Amino acid sequence: MKRGFYTIMTAQFFSSLADNALFVAAIELLRSRQAPEWQSAALVPLFAFFYVVLAPFVGAFADARPKGQVMFISNAIKIVGCLLMLFGTHPLLAYTVVGLGAAAYSPAKYGILTELLPPSQLVKANGWIEGLTIASIILGVLLGGQLVGPMLSSLLLSVNLPLVDTHIDRPAEAAIAVLVFVYAAAAIFNLRIPLTGVTPRPMPTNPMALLPDFWRCNTRLWRDRLGQISLATTTLFWGVSGNLRYIVLAWASAALGYGTTQASGLVGVVAIGTAVGAVIASMKMRLDQATRVMPLGIGMGLLVILMNFIDNVWVAAPFLVLLGGLGGFLVVPMNALLQHRGHNLMGAGRSIAVQNFNEQACILGLGALYALSTGLGWSAFAAITAFGVLVAGTMWLIAKWHQHNQKHHAVELDRLLEIARRDDLHG
Repeated sequence: MKRGFYTIMTAQFFSSLADNALFVAAIELLRSRQAPEWQSAALVPLFAFFYVVLAPFVGAFADARPKGQVMFISNAIKIVGCLLMLFGTHPLLAYTVVGLGAAAYSPAKYGILTELLPPSQLVKANGWIEGLTIASIILGVLLGGQLVGPMLSSLLLSVNLPLVDTHIDRPAEAAIAVLVFVYAAAAIFNLRIPLTGVTPRPMPTNPMALLPDFWRCNTRLWRDRLGQISLATTTLFWGVSGNLRYIVLAWASAALGYGTTQASGLVGVVAIGTAVGAVIASMKMRLDQATRVMPLGIGMGLLVILMNFIDNVWVAAPFLVLLGGLGGFLVVPMNALLQHRGHNLMGAGRSIAVQNFNEQACILGLGALYALSTGLGWSAFAAITAFGVLVAGTMWLIAKWHQHNQKHHAVELDRLLEIARRDDLHG
C-alpha cells in the first residue's frame, strides 16, 4: 500500500472512535435527563439525516478539493456538534450536527481510495479500512461506556479549571468533553494526507444545478447490472448495521438487565466479529467474486430474530461474534465492487455520495420504524423480530434480482466482470 493510505487509516480510526464513543455518551446524556426511550432510538436516524438531504452536494464538494482538506473541515463540524451538546443544545439537535460532519466526511474517506489505488488493491484496502473502522467501533463503544461509567466519570468530574466554570456536572458531559480532543487528533492527521494527483472537478456556480446531476448519477448506478446489486446489498447492510448498535443496547437491557456501560461491551463483541469477517474477506475474495456473498445477508436477518431466544451472556457473546462476522464478510467485497463501478461511471466523490444517500436513507427509514415501534409501546423483542424478518426478506429479493440479471443480461455482466478483473481498464 502507498504511504498515504496509512495516514488515511489513522485519521479514519480517530474520527470513527469518537463517533462511536459519542453515540454511547449521547444515549447516557438522554437517560440522565430522563428523556423518553424513543429519543434514544431517534439518535440513529437523526445522524443519518444530512447524509440523505445533502447527498447531491457533499459528493461534488469532495471532488472539488483535496480530500484531506474535506476530511479536516468535516471533523471541525463534528467538534462544533460536541460543543453544542456540552453547552445546552438538545442532544438530538447537536447529534444531528455531528451527522452533518460525518455526511461530508464519508465521500472523501472512501473516494480517496479509488484515487490512490488500482482495482486489484480495492478489496484489500476495503478490508483494512473496514477492519480498522470496526476496531474503532469496538474501542469507541467501550471507550464511551467507560467514560460514562462510575470510575472514569468521577475522575473526570473531579478536574477543575481555575477561574473557569465549565458547567460540566454529568458523566456524559465529561465524556463528550474528552471526545472533542479525539476529534481534534483526527483533524491533525487529516492535514497530513497527501495529494493524490487527481484533478479536482469544480462545483457549479449554482449549487442547485447539482440536483439533476446527482439524480443522473443515482439513476446510472441503479441501472448498472453490477452496480445495482452491490448498491442494494450495501444499502441493506448499512441500514442494518447502523441500527444494530442501538438494537443490541436495547436487547441487552431487556434480555440481560444490562446498563449502558455493560451493554456497550456487547456492541463491541458484534464489532469484533465484523472485523474478523472483513479481514477474512479481504484475504479470500476477489472483486469479480463479490456477488457470491449475498446469501450471508439472509443469514444476518435470521440471526437477528434468534437474538430474542438468548438470555445468557455466555451464549450471547459467540452468537454476536457470528452475526458480526457474516456482516463483515458480506460488506467488504460488495463495498469494493460498488466503489469500482461508481468510479468508472461518475467519479469517486459523486459515487460515494450516491452510495451514502441510499445507505443512510435505509438507516433513517429502518431507524425511524424502530423508533416508531418503540414509541407505540412495542417491546424490544417484537421490534427486533420485525426488523429481522424485513432484512432477511429484502436480501432474498436482491438475490433473486441478481439471478434474473444472470439469466437475461449475461453478456453485459461478463463485460463488467472483465473490467473488474483488469487494472488497466479502471477509470
